Amino acid sequence: MTLPTPEPTLFDAGPPLAVVAFDLSVAATGICYRDGSTATVKTRTADGDRRLLQIAEAARLAVGGHHIGLGHPPVLAVLEDIPRNSHAAKAIAMVHGVVRSVLIEAGVPYALITAATLKAYATGKGSGDKTAMVMAAYKRAGLEFSDDNCCDAWWLWCAGRDHLGIPPIELPKAQRDRLAKVCWPEVER
Repeated sequence: MTLPTPEPTLFDAGPPLAVVAFDLSVAATGICYRDGSTATVKTRTADGDRRLLQIAEAARLAVGGHHIGLGHPPVLAVLEDIPRNSHAAKAIAMVHGVVRSVLIEAGVPYALITAATLKAYATGKGSGDKTAMVMAAYKRAGLEFSDDNCCDAWWLWCAGRDHLGIPPIELPKAQRDRLAKVCWPEVER
């Protein structure tokens, strides 16, 4: 497996309240690292369930920690929740299990955000296609992403930082208030 090279970033997460985020998929998992840079871990169908090991390794690197020479782990991880009515829910649930186990082993609490809540946070509307989120990222931060997985992961990262009181971008209060629907874990500050 070749690990993706993170895209350049405009943001510095800083070590004290670092956040990582994951838009999980068995074929293409989007990751937003502590500094706001993003990458997509693409796996091959031919690798079968071994793809889960590739995603777990990418999650370990994103989470970091002293045990792998990457300093403190983040104080929070944010994941897009498993869709309730999706034909891919079973595969996504397996990926969730793998990534959640990595987070638990590293002692990183995590929050789950539904796709509708994330879209409402990013765009003001809880429905619509991925284009609206891409456009919102461009308008708010001047960012373009290699794919929608990176874009979703970046918005998850923004939501986590916003919850911690360190929002990387300005959003209307009505959009920020959408995060009240999320069950946030306790984090060390």
